[in-house]
Amino acid sequence: MRMALALAQAAADVDEVPVGAILVDEVTGTVLAEGSNRPISTCDPTAHAEIVAMRAAAERMGNYRLTGLTLYVTLEPCPMCAGAISLARIGRVVWAADDPKGGGVIDGPRIFDQPTCHWRPATEGGLLADEAAGLLKRFFRARRGTARPHSRSDAQSPVEGQSE
Repeated sequence: MRMALALAQAAADVDEVPVGAILVDEVTGTVLAEGSNRPISTCDPTAHAEIVAMRAAAERMGNYRLTGLTLYVTLEPCPMCAGAISLARIGRVVWAADDPKGGGVIDGPRIFDQPTCHWRPATEGGLLADEAAGLLKRFFRARRGTARPHSRSDAQSPVEGQSE
């Protein structure tokens, strides 16, 4: 998750919403692909960190099925990304911060709980959540011009404006 957080920071550094993702083969410990948000820089509304990482992994593996891999992402996947995760047959999804406004796993439409969802990965939220939430809060505060000095309360209150 620390690698994903570094990718999220890199996205923020170029004025993209700070979300980062990596795909890992847990058997070998190999990081197969990484991604960060880049819909603005690529003029592609689907270029969320998870999609970028999945495209790179599929290309590397020569297969759109990413069965058995673990996706680490700094924010709960949105409905679009959750749908793509299911289609790719990713085995496990681990995210940092929950996304009450735009999430699609435990918030919003709960894509993996739908009867039309044919593949349900194992899921786990909350890994380094405070760090990811703080990064998102600082990014959006700076964008609005209401930046405050970093404080411990940044990591403890609900994330503002965090949807990808």
